[in-house]
Amino acid sequence: MDEGRYLVDFDTEKIPTEFHDVVIIGSGIAGVYTALEIPEKYDVAILTKETIEISNSVLAQGGIAVSLDKGDSPELHFKDTIYAGAGLCDEQSVWVLVNEAAANIDTLCKFGVNFDRKSKDELSLTREGAHSKNRIIHAGDTTGKEVCDKLISVVRTRENVKIKERVAAIDLITENNVCKGVLAYDEDSSSYIFYRAHVVVCATGGFGQLYSNTTNPDVATGDGVGLAYRAGAELMDLEFVQFHPTVLFHPDNKSFLISEAVRGEGAILRNVKGERFMPKYHELKELAPRDIVSRSIFHEMKKTNSTHVYLDITFKDKEYLEHRFPNIYKTCLSYGIDIAKDYIPVAPAEHYCMGGIRTDVFGRTNIKGFYACGEVACNGIHGANRLASNSLLEGLVFGHKIGKEVANIVENCRDKTLKVSIKAQTNRVAKDIDANQIKKDIQETMTQYVGIVREKEGLEKAKKKVDEYYGLIKNMKNTGVGDFELQNIVLLSRLVIETALERKESRGAHFRLDYQKTDDENWKRNIIKRKF
Repeated sequence: MDEGRYLVDFDTEKIPTEFHDVVIIGSGIAGVYTALEIPEKYDVAILTKETIEISNSVLAQGGIAVSLDKGDSPELHFKDTIYAGAGLCDEQSVWVLVNEAAANIDTLCKFGVNFDRKSKDELSLTREGAHSKNRIIHAGDTTGKEVCDKLISVVRTRENVKIKERVAAIDLITENNVCKGVLAYDEDSSSYIFYRAHVVVCATGGFGQLYSNTTNPDVATGDGVGLAYRAGAELMDLEFVQFHPTVLFHPDNKSFLISEAVRGEGAILRNVKGERFMPKYHELKELAPRDIVSRSIFHEMKKTNSTHVYLDITFKDKEYLEHRFPNIYKTCLSYGIDIAKDYIPVAPAEHYCMGGIRTDVFGRTNIKGFYACGEVACNGIHGANRLASNSLLEGLVFGHKIGKEVANIVENCRDKTLKVSIKAQTNRVAKDIDANQIKKDIQETMTQYVGIVREKEGLEKAKKKVDEYYGLIKNMKNTGVGDFELQNIVLLSRLVIETALERKESRGAHFRLDYQKTDDENWKRNIIKRKF
């Protein structure tokens, strides 16, 4: 068996096995919505590493992009997405996204999601960076939580869906490039389980925990991308990591997002001297694409030798801010910042991974029976830089498409036997390491050298360090979630660095000081990584 194919030893005939038509890994919007879009006659299991309420989706503040206004259209939404993606968007995927947006938003409303409204029949719309029209629907400044809460409440009523909490997916089990199910670790019983299924859908989110400053929760360690790569799935666009420009900079909290919608409502960025600076960097000023705003802040911080800049929305009164941004207002106030009177200290932090498991517009990967959607997937929608508020929409649109596609697959193979016999002997050995220290060292290395601005020397320093850790834990015996997460963090850090070194140009979220120009002639293409 290939070295490193599986993280643990197992024998499917000797560990407990559960049979399901479909297994979904991940409980964010993409995973839960996919479960709801699968016909109720099929048996579905959702595996989630923590509780079902913990995901990247829950933390999403701004909203969901959809062209509903009279002066807007899917064509304009398409155009804005393509512009933000800096030449690497897959046009077919983007057309699917913008054309199927409204129907899926209608489904959310039918599920009871309570979006802010202008009137009984009209949703409120705001604007975010690089959007040419007001097209962001929202629920205050906790849109992700509102959508997740409603979807989870609905999925709990579905008798065909079993929710498996504190169950960590370790590896895809495959045979002849066909997915047979998922090897998982039950954290409560400290035991392994084989979830046998006709179809596995990966919806595990991104890998923000590769970085020391991230808006992602602790669970975002890239488990889905890691298990997919070990199984032979193609990964794409890993070098494109988006940094959100405005994350609270406070000694007690450097991961709280200050939504782009705040800038959409007119907030301006000021340096530590109080000077507005975005007009000199881009014609769209504070509403330029995210990669440009983040780099502008980075340059301004460097120029003024400071650790942060300020976001100023003090021209809006307290009543308005409490109503429009209740969570942001309340959270900032808890840190002694009254955003109606005070500037908000902010700095960029890792936020979203454009790259991930390569899929087509139906969520299919190059492994038969294995699908992916949401942030973990890469279908080319975001290109080199995601347009604001397209992420939740992506999870919905492609979760819906997978739900319909999966029904066809399962229907055609329901009568076939699910029994499978696979054994893995990895010859891994116990090692005395400090997993937390290694994780911290990698996060600091990635932040320093593989962040908003990159160059060859720094990338090579990062590669040397990560390669050493990779060699150290390559044949390590893994005995719990901390070990599985470390393996995925080291693997993905290595792959991100390799692709960042390979792409010798600047494009979207990938900016190199030693190759500052965009090179369409040689690099208007995707970098694809595959183990074998």
